[in-house]
Amino acid sequence: MFDPLLLNAHNPSPMTGAGNNTYLIVGDNGSAALIDAGVGEARHLEDIGAALNVRHARLDRVFVTHGHRDHAEGAPALASAHPHATFSKWPWPGQDEQYCVSWQPIGDGDVVRAGDEFLTAVHTPGHSLDHLAFVHEASRTIFTGDLVALGSSVMLHWSRGGDLRQYMASLERLLALEPRRLLPAHGPIVDDPRPLLTSYLEHRRLRERQVVAALRAGHSDVPAIAESIYDGLDPALMPAARENVRAHLEKLKAEGAVKEDDGHWRL
Repeated sequence: MFDPLLLNAHNPSPMTGAGNNTYLIVGDNGSAALIDAGVGEARHLEDIGAALNVRHARLDRVFVTHGHRDHAEGAPALASAHPHATFSKWPWPGQDEQYCVSWQPIGDGDVVRAGDEFLTAVHTPGHSLDHLAFVHEASRTIFTGDLVALGSSVMLHWSRGGDLRQYMASLERLLALEPRRLLPAHGPIVDDPRPLLTSYLEHRRLRERQVVAALRAGHSDVPAIAESIYDGLDPALMPAARENVRAHLEKLKAEGAVKEDDGHWRL
């Protein structure tokens, strides 16, 4: 049975919820791999070390779903604690260099070894331009990074490469793989993926209708549109809401449905 060990990265916040999920895969041969690097928090490093010691294993590989800080910032601390480990992700020039490790590139369709298991990398951009999911085909389990989170929605950071059209295509790609289980970077494990993936697509379609309605009501800039749609939202989350709104507007612009003039939008 394919059963990776979930280890919390101990970085709770309004944006990360209870903290990032990272997943340790340990093979019978003593080789181990970690999905996502966390932020280098000492308790996370201790949990990884303890799990490896109990299993008489060594961390050989770290696969990062994407280059956002809560997923990649812990790479240097892991490299220091586990000098034999290699670090791999989809290349993001200008972003990857800040983490001070030697990244090995992964491409779409590449098969990588994690313990005794094999994972297929699937390029799933949208949340970020470098986002990867990792598919364990034998069990139809997918490590989904920040594509979905049960009971929540996902931020599309437009100003840092987020793209709604790509994001929706990535969700459709996961649906086509007919997964049995999703292991996300935030929130609980998903044992019934299809309804969640479908609901995420519907949620984005709803948001698009709300953006169009806000434009029709006379709201013309991103802050005003966001305030009209996300009324009552925790102020700490409003910057993320504005990023989402901009991602929707850019999608509509690419489709010829809206125009922009000096930060003001209209149908």
